[in-house]
Amino acid sequence: MPLNYSKWDQLELSDDSDIEGHPNVDHKSLVRWKQRDIHEKRQVRNAKIAGLQAEIATNDVLLPRLRTITEDVHAAPDGPQYFSQLVERLQKEPSPEAPAKPQGGQSITYDDMILSLLRQITAEAKEKGVENNNERLREALIAGLKGHVAKLGEHQETIKKELADEEAEKHKKITSDDMKDGWDNKYVPPKPDPAPVPGVKPKGKTAEYEVLNPKAVEKTAAATSPSPMDYEDEDAELPQMTPNLTEFSKIPLRAYEQSFHYIQEHRDIYVPGASDALLVQAFSAQSEGKSAYAKQCIFQSLLLQYCEKLGKDGVRLFFKRMMSEDPRAEAVFLKDVEDTYAHLLARSKIAAEEAAAAGGEQIQLVPEHAGQQISFTIPDGPPPEHLRLEGPGTENLDVEEVRKALQMRWDVFQGFSKEFREALAAQSLEKVNKVLGAMSVEEAERTVGLLDNAGILNFAEGGIRDQTGGDEAEEGDDEEDADDEGEDGDDVE
Repeated sequence: MPLNYSKWDQLELSDDSDIEGHPNVDHKSLVRWKQRDIHEKRQVRNAKIAGLQAEIATNDVLLPRLRTITEDVHAAPDGPQYFSQLVERLQKEPSPEAPAKPQGGQSITYDDMILSLLRQITAEAKEKGVENNNERLREALIAGLKGHVAKLGEHQETIKKELADEEAEKHKKITSDDMKDGWDNKYVPPKPDPAPVPGVKPKGKTAEYEVLNPKAVEKTAAATSPSPMDYEDEDAELPQMTPNLTEFSKIPLRAYEQSFHYIQEHRDIYVPGASDALLVQAFSAQSEGKSAYAKQCIFQSLLLQYCEKLGKDGVRLFFKRMMSEDPRAEAVFLKDVEDTYAHLLARSKIAAEEAAAAGGEQIQLVPEHAGQQISFTIPDGPPPEHLRLEGPGTENLDVEEVRKALQMRWDVFQGFSKEFREALAAQSLEKVNKVLGAMSVEEAERTVGLLDNAGILNFAEGGIRDQTGGDEAEEGDDEEDADDEGEDGDDVE
């Protein structure tokens, strides 16, 4: 097979001995001048090519617009009036669209270019003296538009030919600009897959057996496999939410683009168990009355499930369909979300009814004995700007410490729900216990602790009791004094 060495003809080699000059001129200077001349010509040619390319791109935008304007003026009942309205619109409401800004120059918008051309056509028509005759003015405007369209088209073909000649001249010789990396190895090993969410055991290899009726085996496996909706099994280890997965669950419904970018930036949410963790979170949120957040969790969970079912490239395929504004594809997905949420809502109601029938654990405030009274000190507002302590026993008190305590009490009180604040203000132990009973044990314990620390809860002898199923159990072995800093005969103004 003969070898082709013709590409070597494009090499521009410089031999110092080929450069001849005057014997009184330094030979090295002649070599440097020759090299500088070559590089300067290359720069001039590159600049000219860039200018021709920019001009061609601009004309590719202007030509279709001018042709459209010509057709609209020709089709309009009153061509000159339409022409005048177009000029006025371009003056008052120009579009900011413009070609790329040239280096060291100012960018002119396409509307400015067209407006300048329309004014030129108007001036040419006036020179012909046809502005008083509507029909002749119409013909002059149309003729002017067609003439400029033809000139611009011819100029476009000319500069395209000139650009082709300049590029051919540029590629006659192989220069350093044409050099590219040939065999550099830029392989980057892929990142390892992130670990599953906490609570999910990684899947190992299992033996596969050939059976006579595989569909029957699939149905049996589907019927016996655990579902993420089965939350009542307290002994089962449930998948847990991660910080990134929690942020992902807060993305609004149907914000497909935002979800797509979040998955791309946080690979650890597209892992085994993530969709199940979101379903568990949805069930917990619905149990707490957070229906909107529960539906968001279901939406994001099914979003991940759909991506997994679509295969290796499932993420790209799913979001391509959702963001293509195809109502059929999105309708199927949204119906699945609504059906899943309805199922979760029914299951949460059943779980709540079962918990109520079984007598769930509650935190209640109970007096130690019949003579003890539980009261609540309700702050009227934040501490006044000028705080003054009066009365015996206030000599050693720090005003700023008292101010901090009063401010803390007010902040704690304002942090409670409206229903709980009203129950405290009514000084009704029954109403307070009713609100505490509706809370979870953890939330009720935290609330009682805040009441005690802020000095809102007052016991004669102290003591917090937990009534579960009618039995009274005291919480805490030590008695605490919850008297307010401003009591015991002290006046706080």
